[in-house]
Amino acid sequence: MSTFKAPKGTYDLIPPQSATYLAVREAIAAPLKNSGYGYIETPGFENVELFARGVGESTDIVTKEMYAFETKGGDRIALRPEGTASVLRAALEANLHKAGNLPVKLWYSGSYYRYERPQKGRYRHFSQVGAEAIGAEDPALDAELIILADQAYRSLGLRNFRILLNSLGDQECRPVYRAALQDFLRGLELDEDTRRRVDINPLRVLDDKRDAVQKQLTGAPMLRDFLCEACKAYHEQVRELLTAAGVAFEDDEKLVRGLDYYTRTTFEFVHDGLGSQSAVGGGGRYDGLSEMIGGPALPSVGWALGVDRTVLALEAEGVTLDIPAATAVYAVPLGDEARRVLFGAVTELRRAGIATDFAYGGKGLKNAMKSANRSGARLALVAGERDLAEGVVQLKDLESGEQTPVAVAAVTEEVRRRLG
Repeated sequence: MSTFKAPKGTYDLIPPQSATYLAVREAIAAPLKNSGYGYIETPGFENVELFARGVGESTDIVTKEMYAFETKGGDRIALRPEGTASVLRAALEANLHKAGNLPVKLWYSGSYYRYERPQKGRYRHFSQVGAEAIGAEDPALDAELIILADQAYRSLGLRNFRILLNSLGDQECRPVYRAALQDFLRGLELDEDTRRRVDINPLRVLDDKRDAVQKQLTGAPMLRDFLCEACKAYHEQVRELLTAAGVAFEDDEKLVRGLDYYTRTTFEFVHDGLGSQSAVGGGGRYDGLSEMIGGPALPSVGWALGVDRTVLALEAEGVTLDIPAATAVYAVPLGDEARRVLFGAVTELRRAGIATDFAYGGKGLKNAMKSANRSGARLALVAGERDLAEGVVQLKDLESGEQTPVAVAAVTEEVRRRLG
C-alpha cells in the first residue's frame, strides 16, 4: 500500500462511482450543446489579479480561500477558485466578442480549488459544469440559462430542488441601496472583519451564514425597495419568462451569492437534502465584469453547477442513474492460438463500437469466467483448440447461460445482433 494519500479536503474519482460523475457532467452539458453553447477549456491557474478584480477583494474566496503562490519567474498565480472570470478572460483574449455574433455562448467543465474547511459537500478540490452567455443584455438570456439548468437536473431525475431568484440592481440603483444598507449595518454589533466588509461590500454581509449576524439583520433595508424602474421591469420579464416555461422559483430578497461581480439577476439552485451545504449551483448576470478585467462593456450572464453536490443530491433522493455496463462482451481464450484469434476478434468488435474486454494474464477458465461476470458483460466469447479446429468460437449469454458456436468470421455480426 502506498504511503501517500489524497490531500486533505480532496477526493479521488474511481470506478464504478466515477461513471456517475461522468453521467452527471454529460447530463448538465446536454441541454447547453443543444442551445448553441460551444465548449471552452481554460488553464487551471491564472494571474491572481484576474480573480482579485473580478471575484472581489472583499470576498472570502479571495481573502481566505484562494490558493495563491509566486512562480520561479516571479509571477503571482492562483489556482482557479471559480470559472467565470477565466472564461471571460479567454473570450476577450481570443476576441470572440468581435466575431459579430453576440452573445458568445460557452460551456465548460473542470476542477476548481478553494482552501475551505472540509466537510461533506464542501471540498478543496471540486468539479463544476458552467455556462456563460457573453455580450447581450436580454431577460430571455437570463431565463434561458435558468431553464437549461432546470432541464438538466430534471433529466437526471432530481425533483426536490428549489430555484431562488433575486435582483441586485445595477450601477444606477445599487449605490443608493448600498449607502442605506451601510447605515443600517454600522448600527449593529459586528466583529472587526465584518465591519471592514460593510465598508467594502455591504451586500456580502447579507450572505453571512452565522446566526449571530443573521439575527441582527431583521429590519434591514431590502434591495427590492430601491430598484430603479429599468431593473424592476427587467426582473419582472425574467420572472414572466420562467413562469411561462413552467419553471417554478422562489423570490429570495437576501440572495446575493458570494461573488462581487453580479448585477441584476442572481439565482441559486438549492437542495434541502444536503444539510448546511444546500446550494448545488447558481449564477447570475455580471454586466460590469468585462470592464473590471480590462475589456469593453459586455453585459453577460452565466451559472455553474456543482457536480459533487449534484451527485450528493441524487443520493439524498435515492436516484440511481441508469448507467450501461462498461463492458458488453468479454473474451476468454484457452491456449496460445485462441489468444491470437480472440484478440483479433476483440479488436474487430471494438472497431465496430462494441465495448469489449479480454482475459489478460493467462487466466484459467474458471477465473476468467469470474472476471467476465464481474465486468458486467452480457456475452462471453470462449475458445479453445477444439473450437478453433472447427473454425468457431463459443458465444455464451452470461444471463441465461446459453452457449452457441459461432463461426470466427461471423462473430461481430452475431454479437451485434444479440446486443440489439
